[in-house]
Parts: sequence; C-alpha cells; structure tokens
Amino acid sequence: MWIDKIFKFRARPDEAGGDATKPFLDHMEDLRWMLVRMAISVVAAMMLCFCFRHELVHLLMRPLLLVDPHATLRTLKPTDSITSSLQLSFYAGIVISFPLLLFFFARFVLPALTLKEKKYVLPCIGVGFGLFLTGVLFCYFVILPRALQWMWQDTVGLQWSTDWTAPLYFSFVTQITLVFGLAFELPVAVLGLVYFGVLSFAFLNRTRAYALVIILVLAMIIAPSPDIITFLSLGGPMYLLYEVCIWLAWFMEKRQKKLPE
Repeated sequence: MWIDKIFKFRARPDEAGGDATKPFLDHMEDLRWMLVRMAISVVAAMMLCFCFRHELVHLLMRPLLLVDPHATLRTLKPTDSITSSLQLSFYAGIVISFPLLLFFFARFVLPALTLKEKKYVLPCIGVGFGLFLTGVLFCYFVILPRALQWMWQDTVGLQWSTDWTAPLYFSFVTQITLVFGLAFELPVAVLGLVYFGVLSFAFLNRTRAYALVIILVLAMIIAPSPDIITFLSLGGPMYLLYEVCIWLAWFMEKRQKKLPE
C-alpha cells in the first residue's frame, strides 16, 4: 500500500498469524511514531485548508445567513482574522485527515490482532470515516441551522444586539460539528468491544436505561453550548446509534455462532 511505502511500515509476522511480541519500550516507540504521523497529517491538512480559508469562512457562515441573510460578524482585535482562520484550518484539517488518523491508529494496534482480524481493519476504517462524515454533515445541514436560529431569536427576544464576534462564532460552529462527528463513532467503539467479547447483546439490551442516562450526561458534558436544542440534538442521535448497536451486536453474535470453530 502506498501509505506503507511513505512511512516505511514493517510487519513482523509470527507463526500464529499475528505480529511478534515486542518489549514495552518498543510499544512506546511505536506509540510515539503513531502520534508523530498523526500530527504531521493534521498539520499538512491544516496548511492545505489555510490556503482555502476564504472558502471555509463562507461555508461556515452559510448556516448563519440562513437565519438572517444580512447577518455579519465583527472582530475585536487586529489578529482575529488570522487566529480564526488558523482555528478553522485546524478543525477542517482534522476532518480531512481523519481517515489517515484512523489508519495510523489501526496500524498501531495491528500487532495485537490475529490474521483474520486484520482483514477487517480497512473496512472498519471506511465505516469509521463514513460515520464521522455523516455526523459532521448531519450537524452542518440539520442541527446547526436550527440551533443558530433558536439562539438568534432568543437574543432578539431579550432585546439584545446580535453582533456576534467572529472568533466565538467560528469556535462554536467548528466545535459542535467536530463533536457530532466524533459522537457518531459510537457504533464502531461499541461493536469493537462486542467483537472482542468485552460487551454482549444481553448486556447491552439489559442496560438500556443506564445507557440512556450515561449518554445524556455525556452529551451535556461534550456539547459546546448549554442550550437545550444542542443538548437534545446530540443526545438523541447518540442514543439511536446505541439502539442500532444493540441489534448489530445480536446479529454479530448470531453470525459467530454459525461459523465453524
């Protein structure tokens, strides 16, 4: 694979189909290089996105202009245009480089996987990025316009000025978009735990009520805004994804029972 050639990955297969056992310090070295490659990928994607910062600004202004076509943002410091552009480029860089980040993480855990399990790595990367992108697009097209409309009308209802600042607006938009993308990774995490036997269909099914409470508390913590619209918009899809995970776990267990030992 071309990524392997760039970063010179070297597999050390053992006779069992997995990788040879390595000392703890070697694992730490692998972890260090994984983080270095992730950082290089994000920085490179960030630099690319910075070249298109005007397009990024217009793209993220669109949900606000749907609320009020005459809406504008203001700045308070001379450096706001640069700092906001760097912030937008950073978050956009994470979105663009996310498949590579998943790939590097997968390569780090490969030594702990069997040959059969390694066959699922690339499909899992594809599903993980697809869910991440779905969360990002769901937030941008569905949640963000409604959340901004509610906040805008609430501000106007209190007879306050709606002169929002550019740094705070873009900080809110990028954070909520990224949070939704990461929240949609829940099925990958849960199904991974089911596959390795940490969780089961019976356990997931039995703990529905507890999961709902945990998901709502988690949504309250990670939501970038304390308003009820953002909170419910994040917690609702996360719980629906959890329900999907329950039945996917049932399907996985049923399929594994049919497979020959």
